Amino acid sequence: MLRGIYTATNGMVSQQVRMDVIANNLANVDKTAFKRDTTLFKTFPEMLIHRYDEDGVGKVPMGSFDIAPIVGKLGLGMEVNEIYTRFEQGAVKKTDNPFDIMLQDKPGAERPAFFVVMTNRGERLTRSGAFVLDKNGNLVTPQGFPLMGEKGPIQITHANFVIKENGEIYINADIGNHPQTTTSVEHNRFNNPILLDKIKIRTVQNPRHLDKEGDSFYADTPESGEPEPYLKEVDAPTVMQGYLEASNVQVVTEMVEMIEVNRAYEANAKSIQTHDHLLGRLINEVLR
Repeated sequence: MLRGIYTATNGMVSQQVRMDVIANNLANVDKTAFKRDTTLFKTFPEMLIHRYDEDGVGKVPMGSFDIAPIVGKLGLGMEVNEIYTRFEQGAVKKTDNPFDIMLQDKPGAERPAFFVVMTNRGERLTRSGAFVLDKNGNLVTPQGFPLMGEKGPIQITHANFVIKENGEIYINADIGNHPQTTTSVEHNRFNNPILLDKIKIRTVQNPRHLDKEGDSFYADTPESGEPEPYLKEVDAPTVMQGYLEASNVQVVTEMVEMIEVNRAYEANAKSIQTHDHLLGRLINEVLR
């Protein structure tokens, strides 16, 4: 009976963790390039149940026989094994904002691509391409962390940069990239285009083991492997300027899972109440 209460309690704790993950997914459904999390569980080893007070092995001249027949199996509950991030591609949103950049992974790609951003904790990976221009002319995240190119932070001038599908950034050399320089799309004809830099795009061997941090950042771990460039150009993602990636959270799916969690939680709570009632009756019978 106590094992039943223990099992149900573990089930309630596990469902609470799953509910927290679902709630976090729903809270970030409109966040650019947010990747949903999934909760995985594992069960404790099952225990064989023998008939009460019949343990041991009987001996006969021809050998032995089991005098404690197995009645069945008893599950000992479950626990949260892992919370991992699913990196399926989100929907494409056209913004026509030149500072918005999106990474479109190749169809069937097993390893997603990431931008590299320099934070106050070092380089971090991100899928969010909603960048802005700071006072120094650097492409930065809304938190002020610069987007990294192969040569370092990317410094540009408003209306004087074009990003190609392979991540190369071209500017009009006649205008330059000084932060105090101003121009407009109508007056910039790119008569003298030159290659300024290339966006630093990286991937990891095992993205499942990346550590999710705040502000849509991911930190590499020994299990994920260090960030590395794509060895083959055909495997590299397509860089799309003027587009953003939506989150891959499906509201209907998350709501269905939330209903499942509520029902499982209520079933475990009801099981504890039943065990508690039976245990109370047993104690009362013993005390009589």
